[in-house]
Amino acid sequence: MKSISIRIDDELLDKLHVVADYEGRSANGQIVVLIRRCVEAFEKNHGEIGKKER
Repeated sequence: MKSISIRIDDELLDKLHVVADYEGRSANGQIVVLIRRCVEAFEKNHGEIGKKER
Protein backbone atom coordinates (compact mmCIF):
# COMPACT_ATOMS: atom_id res chain seq x y z
CA MET A 1 0.00 0.00 0.00
CA LYS A 2 1.28 3.44 -0.90
CA SER A 3 0.47 6.83 0.54
CA ILE A 4 0.07 10.29 -0.95
CA SER A 5 -0.33 13.68 0.63
CA ILE A 6 -2.71 16.33 -0.60
CA ARG A 7 -3.15 20.01 0.08
CA ILE A 8 -6.67 20.90 1.14
CA ASP A 9 -8.01 24.07 2.66
CA ASP A 10 -9.29 23.98 6.24
CA GLU A 11 -12.95 24.53 5.39
CA LEU A 12 -13.07 21.71 2.85
CA LEU A 13 -11.22 19.37 5.21
CA ASP A 14 -13.68 20.16 7.99
CA LYS A 15 -16.58 19.39 5.65
CA LEU A 16 -14.90 16.15 4.56
CA HIS A 17 -14.72 15.09 8.21
CA VAL A 18 -18.45 15.77 8.64
CA VAL A 19 -19.31 13.65 5.58
CA ALA A 20 -16.92 10.89 6.63
CA ASP A 21 -18.32 10.82 10.18
CA TYR A 22 -21.85 10.62 8.79
CA GLU A 23 -20.83 7.68 6.58
CA GLY A 24 -19.03 5.98 9.49
CA ARG A 25 -15.58 6.35 7.95
CA SER A 26 -12.34 8.12 8.64
CA ALA A 27 -11.43 10.99 6.35
CA ASN A 28 -8.86 8.71 4.71
CA GLY A 29 -11.47 5.99 4.22
CA GLN A 30 -13.88 8.49 2.71
CA ILE A 31 -11.25 9.70 0.25
CA VAL A 32 -10.52 6.11 -0.81
CA VAL A 33 -14.25 5.51 -1.42
CA LEU A 34 -14.48 8.66 -3.53
CA ILE A 35 -11.41 7.70 -5.55
CA ARG A 36 -12.84 4.20 -6.15
CA ARG A 37 -16.12 5.69 -7.36
CA CYS A 38 -14.23 8.02 -9.69
CA VAL A 39 -12.18 5.17 -11.18
CA GLU A 40 -15.26 2.96 -11.55
CA ALA A 41 -17.12 5.75 -13.38
CA PHE A 42 -14.14 6.37 -15.64
CA GLU A 43 -13.83 2.68 -16.49
CA LYS A 44 -17.57 2.41 -17.13
CA ASN A 45 -17.30 5.17 -19.73
CA HIS A 46 -13.86 4.41 -21.17
CA GLY A 47 -13.15 0.74 -20.49
CA GLU A 48 -10.99 -0.93 -17.93
CA ILE A 49 -7.68 0.73 -17.16
CA GLY A 50 -5.03 -1.86 -17.97
CA LYS A 51 -1.43 -2.25 -16.87
CA LYS A 52 -0.30 -0.44 -20.03
CA GLU A 53 -2.06 2.76 -18.91
CA ARG A 54 -0.81 2.48 -15.35
